Amino acid sequence: MNDEFKGKSGKVKVMYVRGEDDKSARAPNPRTGKGGRPAARQEDTRRSSGPRTERNEGRSSGPRNDRNEGRSSGPYGDRSEARPSGPRSDRNEGRSSGPRNDRNEGRSSGPRNDRFDDSRKPRGGGEDSPWRTISRPPSASTEAADDKPDHGGISGKSFVDPEQIRRQRLEETRVYGENACQALFQSRPEAIVRAWFVQEVTPRFREALRWLAANRKAYHVVEDAEITKASGTEHHGGVCFLIKKRMGMAVSEWLSKADEKDCILALEDVSNPHNLGGIMRSCAHFGVKGVLVNDASLLESGAAVRTAEGGAEYVQSISAYSFNEGLEAFRKAGYTIVTTSSHEGTPLAKAKLPAKMVLVLGQEREGLSDSAFQQGDMSVSIGGTGNVESLNVSVATGVLLAEWWRQNA
Repeated sequence: MNDEFKGKSGKVKVMYVRGEDDKSARAPNPRTGKGGRPAARQEDTRRSSGPRTERNEGRSSGPRNDRNEGRSSGPYGDRSEARPSGPRSDRNEGRSSGPRNDRNEGRSSGPRNDRFDDSRKPRGGGEDSPWRTISRPPSASTEAADDKPDHGGISGKSFVDPEQIRRQRLEETRVYGENACQALFQSRPEAIVRAWFVQEVTPRFREALRWLAANRKAYHVVEDAEITKASGTEHHGGVCFLIKKRMGMAVSEWLSKADEKDCILALEDVSNPHNLGGIMRSCAHFGVKGVLVNDASLLESGAAVRTAEGGAEYVQSISAYSFNEGLEAFRKAGYTIVTTSSHEGTPLAKAKLPAKMVLVLGQEREGLSDSAFQQGDMSVSIGGTGNVESLNVSVATGVLLAEWWRQNA
C-alpha cells in the first residue's frame, strides 16, 4: 500500500510500505537458517532483495557477490560474467575453477599453466614456434676446429701450430759469454732475435744496445737469476743472445769458392761441446775456415760457442750426405786427405803437409773408424813421451794446425 503526500517544498515524495509480497524478505536464510534482515530501502522496484544485495539489476543474492550481471554467488567470485563459482576462479569467461588457473579462455585448470591460448604452443615446441630449438649436425669445419687446442675463450688469442714451434726451436739457439756475444754482434747482428744483459756488462755493450733499439730487437736488462734461467747455465758471463742458427754449407758450394791454399778440418763423431769450442778457437787462430761435421748444429751450441771465445764466428760448418762421401768429394776436387793416429803414421815433425788438405780426426776414445782411416792419402802422428796414450782431440788439433800454418803460411 503506497501513500502519497505533499511536502513543504511542494515536491511529491513516495513512500513504499511493505506488503504481503515483501514478507519473504524476512524469511530465514536458506543457507544459514537465520532470520533475514529487514528489507532495505529500495529506489527501484526492479531490484531483488537479499542480504548485502549489490547495486546492479538482475543479480542473484549471495555473500560478497561481484559487481557484474548474471554471476552466480560464491566466495571470492570473479568479476566476469557467466562464470561458475569456485575458490579463486580466474578472470575470463568459460573457465573451470581450480587453483592458480591461467588467464585465457578455454583452458583447463592446473598449477602454473602457460599464459597463451591453445592456438599457440609453448617455447621450444612445435615446428611453427618462433622459440623452438633446432639441433644441427656438426659441419666439417666445426669438426676440424674441435681438433685444435682450446684457449679457454681468451679473446684475441690465436692458434699456434705446435709443428711451427718445433721448427722454430730447431732453427734457434742461445749463445752466451761476453767474448762470444761481442764477436757474434760484430759478425752477424741480423741473426739476433732477443738479448739479455746484466747491468754490469751494459757499458761494454753500448753499441749493441743502440743497434737493438734502432732495429726493434727485444732486449732485457735483468738480474743474474733471470739470465741464468734464460741461458740455461751459470756460466753466461752476464749476456745471452737468442739467435738464428747458421745452416751447414754443402761441399759443392764450398768448393766453388775455395782458395788455392785451403785447410779443411773433418771431425768424425766429435760431439763434446767444450772440445768443439776449443777446436773452433784453434781453427780461427790458424786460419782454418771450414769444418766438415755430421751435424752442423753441433758447432752452434751455447757451450761450444762460449768455449770458442769468439772463434766460432770465423768457422763455417760444412755438411754432406755422409761423412765418407764428403771426404771423397774433397779428394776429387784435388784435396789431400790426411788422417791421424796416435800409433801409426809419419811423425808430424817429418811430414810435409800440403797446402790444400783435409785433416781428419776422430773421437778421443775410439779414434777414427776403419772406413774413415782407409780414406786417407797419408797419415801422421804426434810424437811424445808415451806417458799418456794420446792427446785431447782439441789439443791435438791445435798442434797439427800449428804445423800446417808454419809450413804454408
